[in-house]
Amino acid sequence: MNPHAKLIASLSLLLGTTITISSNHWVMAWTGLEINTLAIIPLISKSHHPRAIEAAIKYFLVQAAASTLVLFASTNNAWHTGQWDLTQLTHPTSCLLLTTAIGMKLGLVPFHFWFPEVLQGSSLTTALLLSTMMKFPPITILFMTSHSLNPTLLTAMAIASAALGGWMGLNQTQIRKILAFSSIAHLGWMAIIIIYSPKLTLLTFYLYSLTTTAVFLTLNTIKAVKLSTMMTSWTKTPMLNATLMLALLSLAGLPPLTGFLPKWLIIQELTKQEMTTAATIIAMLSLLGLFFYLRLAYYSTITLPPNSTNHMKQWHINKPTGSPIAITTSLSILLLPLSPMILTTV
Repeated sequence: MNPHAKLIASLSLLLGTTITISSNHWVMAWTGLEINTLAIIPLISKSHHPRAIEAAIKYFLVQAAASTLVLFASTNNAWHTGQWDLTQLTHPTSCLLLTTAIGMKLGLVPFHFWFPEVLQGSSLTTALLLSTMMKFPPITILFMTSHSLNPTLLTAMAIASAALGGWMGLNQTQIRKILAFSSIAHLGWMAIIIIYSPKLTLLTFYLYSLTTTAVFLTLNTIKAVKLSTMMTSWTKTPMLNATLMLALLSLAGLPPLTGFLPKWLIIQELTKQEMTTAATIIAMLSLLGLFFYLRLAYYSTITLPPNSTNHMKQWHINKPTGSPIAITTSLSILLLPLSPMILTTV
C-alpha cells in the first residue's frame, strides 16, 4: 500500500475517533463515525485478495446501515424533543433505534454476522484495529447515552453475545475468527453493565483492548493465522509463545492475571443491582470462552509438532522482540495487584 495513502487513512482514523468522542452534537458524532468507516476500508482491502474485497464490502454495507440508523434515531429524537445533544436522548423509539444501531456498529448479537467474516478477510494489524480502536467511538456513544438506554434489550443482547461468542468460537480453526468471537463475548460483558456502571464498561474495554493488542502483536510477529501453524511456531520464538499463552489466559479471565479484574467487578456490580441470575448466567457462559482460550494456549506452547507435520520447521527469529509487545504483554498479565489503584478511577 502507498505510504501516503496509509498515512492519510491512519490520520483519518484518529480524526474520526477524536471527533466522535469529543462531540456533544449528534451530527458531529455521526460525522466522526462516517470518517472512521471510510478510513478503515482501504486498510481492509489493501491486500487486493478477493476475500479482503468481500470483507471491505460487507463492512461498508453494515456500517452504512448502522450510521443511517444513528442519524434516524437522533433526528427522530430532535423532532420530538427539540434536542440535538447526545445526553438528551429521551424519546423511547429513538433509544430503541440507537441501541440497535450501536449493536450493529459493535457486532453485538443478533447483528454479529459481519464481524468474524470481516476479521477473517483482513490482515492481523487491520483486525487489531477493527477489534479495538474501531469499537471505541460506538462505546463512547453508549457511555454518553447510558442513562436512557433500554435495560431489558441490552441485557438480552449481552447474554446472547456472551453465549454465541463462546459457543461459535469452540469449532474454529482460524485464529482471527476465534478472536472475533472472543470480541463478541467480551462485548456482551461490556453491554450488560453499561446502564448500571458506565465507567466500569470503559475500564473493561481498555483492559480488553490492551490484552487483545498483546495477542495480535504476538501473532503478527510469529505470523500465525491458523491453529496448525501455531503448533510449530514454538520453534521460532519459545519465550514469546510462553507470554502469548499467559496473554490468552488473561483474555479468558483467569484469576492471577489482568483479565480477571473486569469480570470480577462486573459480577460484583450485577449482584449489587440484584441481577444475580444474569451474573450467574454470564459467568457460566464465560466457561465456553475459557475452553477455546485453553485450546489456543495449548496449541501455542504445550503441543509438540507431530513427526509427520505438513509444515516446514521454522528457524529461530533472532531479532529482538519489539517494545510494544513487551509493554502490552506485561500489562495484560500483571495488572491485577494494582486493582485497588485502578478501582479509584471507577
